[in-house]
Amino acid sequence: MSHPTRTMQTGQIKMIDLSNSQERRAVGQSRRKQLRRQDHCHWQPQQRRHNPIALLEDSMRGRVPSLITLKYERMAASPFGFFRGAVPIMAADLSLLPHTGIVNQICGDAHVRNLGAFAAPDGRLVFDINDFDETIRGPFEWDLKRLATSLVLAGREIGIKSAECEEAVYSFIARYRKYVEMFAKMPVLEMARYQVHRLQRITPVSTALLKAERSTPMHTLEQLTVPETNRGVETGKRIFKEDKPLLTRLSSAQARAVLASLNEYKKNLLPERQHFFVQYRPIDVGFKVVGTGSVGLRDYLVYFEGNGRGDPLFLQIKEEPASAYAKYIEYHGPHHQGERVADGQRAMQFLSDPFLGWTTIGHRQYLVRQLNDHKASIEMEDLKGPGLAEYAEMCGELLARGHSRSGDACILAGYIGSGRRFAEAIMKFADVYADQTERDWQALLKSRHAPKKAAANSQIK
Repeated sequence: MSHPTRTMQTGQIKMIDLSNSQERRAVGQSRRKQLRRQDHCHWQPQQRRHNPIALLEDSMRGRVPSLITLKYERMAASPFGFFRGAVPIMAADLSLLPHTGIVNQICGDAHVRNLGAFAAPDGRLVFDINDFDETIRGPFEWDLKRLATSLVLAGREIGIKSAECEEAVYSFIARYRKYVEMFAKMPVLEMARYQVHRLQRITPVSTALLKAERSTPMHTLEQLTVPETNRGVETGKRIFKEDKPLLTRLSSAQARAVLASLNEYKKNLLPERQHFFVQYRPIDVGFKVVGTGSVGLRDYLVYFEGNGRGDPLFLQIKEEPASAYAKYIEYHGPHHQGERVADGQRAMQFLSDPFLGWTTIGHRQYLVRQLNDHKASIEMEDLKGPGLAEYAEMCGELLARGHSRSGDACILAGYIGSGRRFAEAIMKFADVYADQTERDWQALLKSRHAPKKAAANSQIK
């Protein structure tokens, strides 16, 4: 069986025999002519045709105005905090660089805090990439460059020496290369079913899994809700616990609009999951501020009960604008941005949330998923000591699996090869782009968006 593939830059079409792994590997090797592996190290600030702070300002359009200051505050906290909220800047920067043209589903916002533990449909705890707001089909190396840079920034933030940060990045790429090569030699279905082992032996991952084990629906119920009272008397109902502006209960009219959107959502669930979903009834609706990059986007929580109060379900209905990468590549995905995220998540993850779906409220598009169903993420403190290097290897393994599931491991393996050139080039890029991020962070601290305290500290430095 032959299949045409089109390079992103030249538009040339080459017929590939998808059943011939050697031919696909040769296609990967041929892409070295388009971009040599050692040339991934390059980043020159003078290549920019954009002002990074102006890009941030542009990305705030359509967000809740009262929350924009909070997003800037979170980005001003540290270079890594800035990096988390600056996908539009890195997307623009990556678009200026030559790329391999090897396209698969990318996370788009691959960084050390966007992997975590969560409950699989069968109840087992798994650890995987778990944030796909920016997912899109794009050059595979964009994910690697972003995650590698995050390793350097995270290491710097917790006081790890530069040489150890570089070694963590090298370990990340070396593990990615090793597993891509392994997946390229596996039977296709065996690759698709591959599960990551050793999770309990990786200290940061083990810590996240322990936290996830404790993060039960009942724990979430206690954390997010309080007993409702009427004139000092409990009504027997629980409602969201307000913590403005981070968590706010909606008015009746606002809640009705959110609940009405669940009719569209229900239709894109699998039939058996529709059957389970309709057995839950909504109790309360709130608005929650989440993350760093997502601050200012509309994010609703719905608290449901199934078989009584001991059976809570929390759904998150999260606004999804277009991926920051969409303006720089030829996009052929779904027009609904919530569907784009759900499709990308299913493509890259081994197991996904059974209640993953999408809906529309007004003219805005949303992803729907469970909130905090045994979910837990890595904390920066978990990466101290040997934790960064251990975790970097796990990141390489998980990203290799995600890219191989959604792309072609044979082409990836053919391009990367067995030597050190690719890993060393990404390592150099991560270091220089981390420096660029620190300069951009300083520019934010000197801009009109800087929190007063942060601006004052910048002047002192």
